[in-house]
Amino acid sequence: MKTRLLLPLAPVIAALCLAPAWAHAQSVGIAGMLGSKALLVVDAHPPRALGAGDEFQGVKVLSVGKEEATVEVKGAQRVLRLGEAPVSVGRKGGSGRRVVLMADSSGHFVNSGMINGRVMQYMVDTGATSVAIGRNDADRLGLKYQSGQPVRMNTANGVSQGWRMKLDSVRIGDVEVFGIEAVVMSQPMPYILLGNNLLNEFHMTRNNNEMVLEKRN
Repeated sequence: MKTRLLLPLAPVIAALCLAPAWAHAQSVGIAGMLGSKALLVVDAHPPRALGAGDEFQGVKVLSVGKEEATVEVKGAQRVLRLGEAPVSVGRKGGSGRRVVLMADSSGHFVNSGMINGRVMQYMVDTGATSVAIGRNDADRLGLKYQSGQPVRMNTANGVSQGWRMKLDSVRIGDVEVFGIEAVVMSQPMPYILLGNNLLNEFHMTRNNNEMVLEKRN
């Protein structure tokens, strides 16, 4: 009697043992590109910039293209394409108060963060009045910008359509700010610009290639 009960359970037990490996193989996404590196999100960990030959959480990067990366997960190759699917990370409250940023070779402060819990690439822009998001990023982030307030924007290429909306949250490093206004631009942009309406939430100091943002009380 015991034997008859145990035999049907064997495939179930085997499936349960294999489930973590299967889940792990399905939880790799690409959130953006940083030069010759890809921003990968593995098992909802914070995004990690990885180049060819780098490995993180059992995922090895084989090659990085313009908008895709080829990775190896448990011996199987997969091609991850930017924008192929929404990428999100585990949401933990951003309780920190200090962010340290390092300038890139061009002197720009570029890094990855989150908007409404989804990964994005940003550049600090003290010349921008507010957070500015290109339409391509807004679509990828699932923002309902067309329900926002229509605005006309003066750009280098003339006047263009935009939409003003409020973001639930913006997170950089371990610091999260809520209810920040943003403008979605109709044209694509290489980065999301963090403008002064967000930067005013911080006390900013800069020393050579280092920028420190400390959240105001």
